[in-house]
Amino acid sequence: MHLTRTLPAATAAAAVLLLGPPALAAAAPAPGPGGVTAPARTSISLSTPIGEVGTGNRHESRPALSEVKLLMADWVLTRGDGSAHDRWLCERMIRASDDAAAQELWNKYGPVTVSSPAAHYGLTATRPGPTWGTSRTSAADLTRFLDAKREHDPGSPLLHWMRTAEPMAADGTPQNWGTSRLSGVEGTKWGWSDHGPSVVASASFGRDFSIAAITYGTPADQNADLAGALVDVPAQPMLVTGSAEVPLPAGIEVPREVADHLPVHLPAPTPPPLPEPIAQALATAGIRSPS
Repeated sequence: MHLTRTLPAATAAAAVLLLGPPALAAAAPAPGPGGVTAPARTSISLSTPIGEVGTGNRHESRPALSEVKLLMADWVLTRGDGSAHDRWLCERMIRASDDAAAQELWNKYGPVTVSSPAAHYGLTATRPGPTWGTSRTSAADLTRFLDAKREHDPGSPLLHWMRTAEPMAADGTPQNWGTSRLSGVEGTKWGWSDHGPSVVASASFGRDFSIAAITYGTPADQNADLAGALVDVPAQPMLVTGSAEVPLPAGIEVPREVADHLPVHLPAPTPPPLPEPIAQALATAGIRSPS
């Protein structure tokens, strides 16, 4: 892409004031060409601004595994005694999936740490078990919970701890599979079975989506099923105009002073003609559209 240097800095500054700095529409997963389909061993739920979709079994109650630690930590942070030690145990549960931390909080507070959040967030397939590790949930419940945190509590420590998860869990299990591998993911919580047949789960969020998967199988099985069910939508250059985001057509010549704000290089194929209102706004800002 050619970057023109013909405009003074003041003109470029006016462009930024008028249109806002160029930005990126976040990358995100999306349903595959045939919709979100996967083998019955895997349930998948994907929630985006246009709604929630997923496999037909996404509401099915399955082992919650360590995903239940999200609900436990949420309850302890908002309803617990507020102690620094409790907060540290919550952080250990989320970042390192520490079972000992979960057990200490379960011993202290009990199944209300699961049943209360389930009722509060409307998680219809979620319920505590005799132990925290035998609790149940669904992929759809997990995305519903993450949606609530993203949209109404974006500063939650839970989201920060998911963003800064340890590469290795407290028990030595790598935390690197499933939904965490998808485009646009910012944070993830993983779960896995320690006894009996392998069951794994992962739940992630991005800027404007939540996704969860629970698989009766291995991490490799879940990776394969997600790859077959979803496609990655790459980030798209945008111009922010007030509260609106306008796709920036390919091939536009951007002043160097404005281009410095761009986090990526723009593609350069010849675009179709611009709608007149957008063309006028770009011209006023000194951004020259292709001929």
